[in-house]
Amino acid sequence: MKSLFGLRLGGWLVFVLLVLLSVGCRQHEADPSVSERLSARPEAGDTIIMGTIGDASNLLPMLASDASSSEVAGLVYNGLVRYDKNLQIEGELAESWELSDDGCEIIFHLRHGVSWHDGVPFTSADVLFTYQLMIDPKTPTAYAERYKQVSAASAPDPYTFCVHYDKPLASALISWSLGICPKHLLEGQDVTASPLNRSPVGTGPFRFVTWQPGEKIVLERNPDYFEGAPWIQRVVYRIIPDLTTMFLELQSGGLDQMGLTPLQYARQTDGPAFRRRFSKYRYPAFAYTYLGYNLHKPMFQDKRVRQAISHAINQQELIDGVLLGLGQPATGPYKPGSWPYNGQVKRYDYNPQRARELLAQAGWQDADGDGWLEREGKPFSFTIVTNQGNDQRIKAGEIIQRRLQEVGIKVQLRVIEWASFLKEFIHPGNFEATLLGWTVPMDPDGYNVWHSSKTGKGQLNFISFKNERVDELLELGRRTLGRAQRKKIYAEFQQILAEEVPYTFLFVPDSLPVVARRFHGIEEAPAGIMHNFIHWYVPKDQQKFLR
Repeated sequence: MKSLFGLRLGGWLVFVLLVLLSVGCRQHEADPSVSERLSARPEAGDTIIMGTIGDASNLLPMLASDASSSEVAGLVYNGLVRYDKNLQIEGELAESWELSDDGCEIIFHLRHGVSWHDGVPFTSADVLFTYQLMIDPKTPTAYAERYKQVSAASAPDPYTFCVHYDKPLASALISWSLGICPKHLLEGQDVTASPLNRSPVGTGPFRFVTWQPGEKIVLERNPDYFEGAPWIQRVVYRIIPDLTTMFLELQSGGLDQMGLTPLQYARQTDGPAFRRRFSKYRYPAFAYTYLGYNLHKPMFQDKRVRQAISHAINQQELIDGVLLGLGQPATGPYKPGSWPYNGQVKRYDYNPQRARELLAQAGWQDADGDGWLEREGKPFSFTIVTNQGNDQRIKAGEIIQRRLQEVGIKVQLRVIEWASFLKEFIHPGNFEATLLGWTVPMDPDGYNVWHSSKTGKGQLNFISFKNERVDELLELGRRTLGRAQRKKIYAEFQQILAEEVPYTFLFVPDSLPVVARRFHGIEEAPAGIMHNFIHWYVPKDQQKFLR
């Protein structure tokens, strides 16, 4: 198996599943010292300090319900399988596997000699325990659905794990990319109260050291990692809720890596001094941004209203004004160029007049001539909530606010700290509309986000979208193994979303990471730049943080 730190599923922003076979790095700023860097010899040591806008909430994989938690947990835990740099499935804790012709049985053959960070051997009992934990009703996880499809699971010996499904599940194999948890530390415990929530023990390339809430999380290299110890000695995640402050920290040497805003990428990082110290990268992000409507709210229950709002928003204005052209329009939950993508769906061009017509058809009129729409004496007014620290969403919200005011809709924009945003607004459904984004993983199974059974508190269909045909298509799509057949199924699914508009899909941004130049071994690939993180290193004479 390839020695790569691959990509796994997990995290609150890693739920909608699709394949990005066409994703590739578009641009890497020219490096004047390429020959020197290629000739440098890998050396163990140094620390990489990464900036993140949000603190983690829980470091157990099945409870890691946000991107910050998932990123940290991804370095501490391993799955049985993962995606490699080219987005192909490869083994991680599993050396190999056997998949039956009908797709209903998988036999995993596990690696020998793998240990948990506390030294206890890893075995198939841990995998079976993790599966049982995932389907336990007392485990408050949003990721249980695919594991509930398993009809039988067994661990016949310490290095074999078997699962059987009564019906085929197209994403069955990659579902076992979930982080495997230690049975000896969790068995018999209330998983929500486990010390591992804040002090995780995994099998991964980095071990947990400390977590200072609101400030930083520190990991250190696992010298016994089964793929070989990482070269970098320590990883520090610094929590900096404001991207402008984060960029100042990068420039001053307080950070080594962060994701740039379009403004920072295009206009603030072109000087020779910056280029000498940092490498910039650009490639289509595994994400899209959307305006989601709480369909419990009466004002959004008529699809003509949602269509009208979509016509009132200028997508290209958002791409030019928010992304500075560093992105592309989103038309649904699948990325342009990926195999499930349907480019023939209904689109909503910028057309304020059409927006007014649709709103009038839905009963919204400016009865008193004051420029604002009313229905039955009530003004059309609502609040968009979004999270603090994401300038793209905040700027998009401001532009949307202005455009909707032009058609007579009063809009307030409320920006909320991330943890409170999830706990007090999104999870309980306490919002009218929200500006958010989903990351774009590798399989198009969108069951967890779009199926009507996933509308409960803490579930991922928090806008409460319900459509019988969509439910049928999602069931059919996940049970169909052939790509051509699945493509037809998901094409119809996209057509319905485009007609019903539970989200106004806004844009797919470019990912714009920047890394200090002293870090060598970075390899651009369809999976991005983090796929081989364990092979990043700093030559001895360039190391900044000594042991």
